Amino acid sequence: MSSVRPKKHLGQHFLKDLSIAERIANGLTGHGSYKSVLEVGPGTGVLTQFLLKKDYDTWVVDIDKESIAYLRKNFTDLGERIIDGDFLKYDFLKDTGTPLAVIGNFPYNISSQIFFRILEMRNEIPEVVCMIQKEVAERIAEPPGSKTYGILSVLLQAYFDIEYLFTVKPGVFNPPPKVNSGVIRLKRNNVKQLNCDEKLFKSVVKAGFQMRRKTLRNALKPINLPEALANDPILDLRAEALSVNQFVDLTNKISACR
Repeated sequence: MSSVRPKKHLGQHFLKDLSIAERIANGLTGHGSYKSVLEVGPGTGVLTQFLLKKDYDTWVVDIDKESIAYLRKNFTDLGERIIDGDFLKYDFLKDTGTPLAVIGNFPYNISSQIFFRILEMRNEIPEVVCMIQKEVAERIAEPPGSKTYGILSVLLQAYFDIEYLFTVKPGVFNPPPKVNSGVIRLKRNNVKQLNCDEKLFKSVVKAGFQMRRKTLRNALKPINLPEALANDPILDLRAEALSVNQFVDLTNKISACR
């Protein structure tokens, strides 16, 4: 048995099922021809052991000192590729090099923050395979028109092709979470830069979904919509109805009128 205790404040739920760990590891396709893989939150190395069997340079990063000590003792092959740090803050690219795939059983409580960090480094990360709360996984992978389609859906789908791979039941974790988990794969698409002001695009997407029950005409009032757009029919829609390209077009319309 592991000597690492799952910590509630870190959102830790350690995977116990080896077959599921192997399926997650096999979710990596090599898209983008990367040589290095970074596992976020390896815990006791249940997933790590399968990554080490693959033809990658496997790195791990964990904020839990107990996990780090366990990995250094039991995964000596990793050597200096064990990073004692916070994925959200640590500049690991200087160690791992790029391109770099990211994989892991992401803590539920910071999964959105992890995705925003991945978005910041999207040009260095060609592929992501991760297990997160099923509801969040479905939301990220959903197409426009769905009630669960949201901010992360649009921002991630702008730069990644996303697939929902499979569902994982609570009983295979220690401790079991109260909800199902979902495994998704993100592959970097060919969009190097959106054909619009990307900062404004992000503001439009966030404002649109923050009041998702309202039409865009009302939801976008906080960003001071130009009067010239007052009668544009796209503003009669709700944010959930717009694709990435429609958000790009709307962003350009707003820019042109300012």
